[in-house]
Order: sequence, then structure tokens, then C-alpha cells
Amino acid sequence: MKLDHLGPHFGADVHDIDLDRATDDELAEVRAALVEHKVLFFEGQRLDDDGQVRLGRRLGELTASHPVVGGVDEAHPEVYALDSADNGFADVWHTDVTFMPRPPLGSILRAVVLPPSGGDTSWADSQLAYASLSAPVRALADRLTAVHDGNREFGYYLAQRRGGKGSVWDGEVVTRLDPVEHPVVRVHPETGRKGLFVNPGFTSHIVGVSEAESRGILDLLYAHLTKPEHIVRHRWRPGDVAMWDNRSTAHYANRDYGTAHRVMHRITLRGDAPVGPH
Repeated sequence: MKLDHLGPHFGADVHDIDLDRATDDELAEVRAALVEHKVLFFEGQRLDDDGQVRLGRRLGELTASHPVVGGVDEAHPEVYALDSADNGFADVWHTDVTFMPRPPLGSILRAVVLPPSGGDTSWADSQLAYASLSAPVRALADRLTAVHDGNREFGYYLAQRRGGKGSVWDGEVVTRLDPVEHPVVRVHPETGRKGLFVNPGFTSHIVGVSEAESRGILDLLYAHLTKPEHIVRHRWRPGDVAMWDNRSTAHYANRDYGTAHRVMHRITLRGDAPVGPH
């Protein structure tokens, strides 16, 4: 397995591995590289939904496709289809499913249908972003807690398209999306590194400060998180698979392909409750 680093700290292209036929030792290398490099890209893969699910089960424990959105079909309840023909867009910076008490550990995404051009995805390194903040701002962020709320994005879908009954998540059927609190700075459970754990997609506000202060703090952190030096961008090709650590990244999918069709299939690995510095 050969890695080409995309930057000194973040992202790598992985070569010379067939994810569908990888040995246990090779997948152990992939798992270690995922924590180290945070987002990995694999070209020329031949995974279908069955193969994607098999791969996920070898890397960790799979979740349902999504707390609110059902699986791609009855045979694959773990596979979440992001289909542009069914409003399957992700054109806002976000970290997957932070509106639940235990967001996913990581995600595995494969290209199914690609537009002729456009549709790139970018990832931001939340640990690098935290480390490059000034010391006083890091000290402030260390002490803060934020609320994450999925109702803006998925409340209507849960009520109208799922009849108020979502997927089974952490052993319970999701019937409502109660806002949850997470630390603004998350300590990675495997490395101990700190990273920003707020995102425009699901973070609603900072706890214990005024609305104006919350908005100012979050805008500052979002602008810093998405600086170009914290980002890698991937141009999708048929057979591409991306894998990222949801505990140390945020991502954004470009919606720049007009009426062309784009379909991506994603699975997520079960995670743990975020823990802050204190």
C-alpha cells in the first residue's frame, strides 16, 4: 500500500490496494492511516453496495444509513444514497450527524453516478484549524459548549416523508430530533489531539453567551476552519472511494453541475460521544 500525501498534515491518495479483497493486515494499515491523515482517497475500486457494506463491517460497526433517511433499499439499510434527483445535496460545510449524541466515527463514500463536470468534495482539517488558532482563542474555545440541531435540515423529512418514524440509531427508533450539546473543541479518542467540533450545517449556537456573541464566535471559527490551507479538494472519477475520520474533519460537496445527475453512496461507522478538554 502506497500513500501520496496531499499536504504535510492532511489527506492522502492510497494506491496498490483492492478494498474489496484487502487482507486484515492491509485494512489495519488503512485504519491507522485514516486516523493519521483524516481523509483517504482510493481510485479504481470495484465496490457495489454489498462490497461497501462488507468493507465497513471489517473496519468497524456500521450504523443505519442515517438517523432520519432510510437506506438505499431494503437489502442495504446501512447505505445512504445522496441523489441529486431527490434533493441529495451537501452544499454546506458539515460534519456528519453531529446532531445526535453519538455522531459517526467515520464515513465511507463511493461515486455511483457522476456529472460530466463539477461535483467535487472538499474536506477541512479541524485539528490543524484548532492548532493554528491564536493561543487566547484556543483557550476560549476549550471552555465552550455548542448546541447541534438536526431539525433545520431533517425535521420536515422526518415528519412528512418518514411519518415521524426514522431509523434505529444507538438502539432506539428516532421519532424526534432533540438538540444535543457537544464541546466546541473535541479531543480525539485515539490520538488525544484537539480539533474544532462545530459546523454550519448543524451547530445552532454556543451555550451560555448572547446570540450576538454566539454568532460572532461561530463565524470566526467557521472562517478559520475553512481557510484554504486547511482544505483538500477531490475531483471524483468512476471507481473512486473516499474515507474520512468524522472526529477530525468537516466537508462540503460542490453543487455546481446544473441539472446533471450525481449519486453518491455513503456508509458510516458507529462512533462515541464527543469529549472536550475539560
